[in-house]
Amino acid sequence: MKVHKAFAFSCIVVALFGQALAQDPGFQPAKPQRQAVAPAIPSSGDEARSAGLINTMDQLDNTRALGYGDLVSFRIVEDRTPPIVLRIQDSGELQAPHVGLVKAAGRTCRDVAVSIKRELEKSYYKVATVIIALDRAADRHSGMAGTPNAPEFFTIFGQVQRQGKYELPADEDVTISQAILRAGGFAQFANTRKVRLVRRTPGGNKTIEVNLEDIMSKGNLDHDIYIRNNDVVIVKEKIAQF
Repeated sequence: MKVHKAFAFSCIVVALFGQALAQDPGFQPAKPQRQAVAPAIPSSGDEARSAGLINTMDQLDNTRALGYGDLVSFRIVEDRTPPIVLRIQDSGELQAPHVGLVKAAGRTCRDVAVSIKRELEKSYYKVATVIIALDRAADRHSGMAGTPNAPEFFTIFGQVQRQGKYELPADEDVTISQAILRAGGFAQFANTRKVRLVRRTPGGNKTIEVNLEDIMSKGNLDHDIYIRNNDVVIVKEKIAQF
């Protein structure tokens, strides 16, 4: 008899609880917690740095041809450093670290990477795994170069391995010693103690003489000045003394 009474009491409690829930429209049963979902990696733009997501050259794109103004991310796996952003210049070339200008427009990321790998393994690396990936394609129909600002350049004349006009990277500063290295280094008869940097100012051209011998051989980095847009570096020939 006591069992039947206990059972009946339990049924009454359940019924009353269910009725109370039905009368409370604000009540919501607890929902099971969902596991946090990792944010999606952006597929384009400077923040993507797509080269950081690829580890082998077999994964490089070999179908889409690169074009003028495209932004690509670049890294050498063996360096173990984050990728950098390079822009394909109006000449169709990009400025590759340690190598210099490399033709890129009209070629795929894999084609360009293989060319750079070949050059790097001649002098700098025993094995080089070069990763190049498209970060942002330029809008060539509107005349935009894929970046919010127009590209900046500097020029090197005289006793260097590769005279010419070089693009200043948008995401890094370049010193005068680094500019010389991008031009392949000094030629045999360069006067490394009196390298001239000509800079345009509102008051006219200003010439700065820099002793690259002290900077590059003795580590006197206090005089390793930064290159600015439209700077011209002139490396004269050393005067022979008999």
